[in-house]
Amino acid sequence: MPERRTVALVTLGCARNEVDSEELAGRLEADGWQLVEDAEDADVAVVNTCGFVEAAKKDSVDALLEANDLKGHGRTQAVVAVGCMAERYGKELAEALPEADGVLGFDDYADISDRLQTILNGGIHASHTPRDRRKLLPISPAERQESAADVALPGHGPVDLPDGLAPASGPRAPLRRRLDGSPVASVKLASGCDRRCSFCAIPSFRGSFISRRPSDVLNETRWLAEQGVKEIMLVSENNTSYGKDLGDIRLLETLLPELADIDGLERVRVSYLQPAEMRPGLIDVLTSTPKVAPYFDLSFQHSAPDVLRSMRRFGDTDRFLELLDTIRSKAPQAGVRSNFIVGFPGETEADLAELERFLNGARLDAIGVFGYSDEEGTEAATYDKKLDQDVVDKRLAHISRLAEELVSQRAEERVGETVHVLVESVDSEDGAYGRGEHQAPETDGQVLLTSGEGLSVGRIVEAKVVGTEGVDLVAEPLLGSLACSEEAGR
Repeated sequence: MPERRTVALVTLGCARNEVDSEELAGRLEADGWQLVEDAEDADVAVVNTCGFVEAAKKDSVDALLEANDLKGHGRTQAVVAVGCMAERYGKELAEALPEADGVLGFDDYADISDRLQTILNGGIHASHTPRDRRKLLPISPAERQESAADVALPGHGPVDLPDGLAPASGPRAPLRRRLDGSPVASVKLASGCDRRCSFCAIPSFRGSFISRRPSDVLNETRWLAEQGVKEIMLVSENNTSYGKDLGDIRLLETLLPELADIDGLERVRVSYLQPAEMRPGLIDVLTSTPKVAPYFDLSFQHSAPDVLRSMRRFGDTDRFLELLDTIRSKAPQAGVRSNFIVGFPGETEADLAELERFLNGARLDAIGVFGYSDEEGTEAATYDKKLDQDVVDKRLAHISRLAEELVSQRAEERVGETVHVLVESVDSEDGAYGRGEHQAPETDGQVLLTSGEGLSVGRIVEAKVVGTEGVDLVAEPLLGSLACSEEAGR
């Protein structure tokens, strides 16, 4: 019997990329490939790249070069780039980085096994030719679903699989293979974006917005719950637009309670929300539905009106603060995070002061700050009034220091609160680590439980916050919660 082909998937970037990697893993395993964790143990190393900002691109190139260094020193024979950077640059990336044996775009995902086999055999597969993916679907959202079958949409894989790859119980699994044993998994709610923010290139290589059908989202989530997943995070470029191409812009409000009712699932989290599209009904569902985390990942980006208009966005400091007041009037312990760009072309000292006013009043749990840089192909790259790099760097350092101080203060406000912690790791000496409802994976800090006794990964534990370590919380498990946890494990 010939030795089985092996492949390792190295994933960079956001949770959407993680879903795409698990779809690729499902396709490859279905065609007989053996998935291995380390690139040095694989015949082919597939690097799922990120093409969002310069730092992410550099990380992607570094990962490709690191994988290439394995060739000739172990099993690795080929290195292949996929993902957003490969989709965005295609042939240009292949020419600039000859160390990559293949550069594959989204259109290659359905035939990923054949593509890798060709490359492994020493053949050449033509590098991806980039195109504006916004032009692949009709302009009208209502007309897109009929055309979706002809467009590659990573993470929207079919529900049916060959026998043997789905659990015996429940619905057929989506075309997906889990790459770790984490109790948390992301689920694609939609792909693409119809917004035209002047600084963002994502729509050009991810395409126009298109929703997954609710049945596919539900079936995939049921399958994940059967695999032991306790929390799902719904991801897309803009979850607040979900359903608009299915004829119901309020579809998320009806889908969330159905997801929360799935057996075995303990928490549903929604990410990537646009402040300008927040609806009273969506706020109500996010703040009142059992098992749905009152968590708001709101893309503010700035709060000064002139900067927001230049970004082709909406809102201002007072309207954003009013939105946060509305959320907290319904769920006082709700978690809120956001990202901000400083040094945008034309940003004045007064604009920066307005952003500071918002940050000081917003009481955000997590804050990401980025210095503006031109992204090729974007409207903002053509703007006049660019700020000198040293000015951008100075403002970035200033707002980053303020953000660090503010999120630490917000964490201290939570001392005395009772939090429900999803346990993600347990150490007999150091206790257990997990996340509360207000904390998303990897971005928003974590909770250190002072005792790990009686706990296991995947349990929800009620605990009282007794201290902080920066943005992180320190909490004592409540005795009743531990008793329930031990009973649930029997």
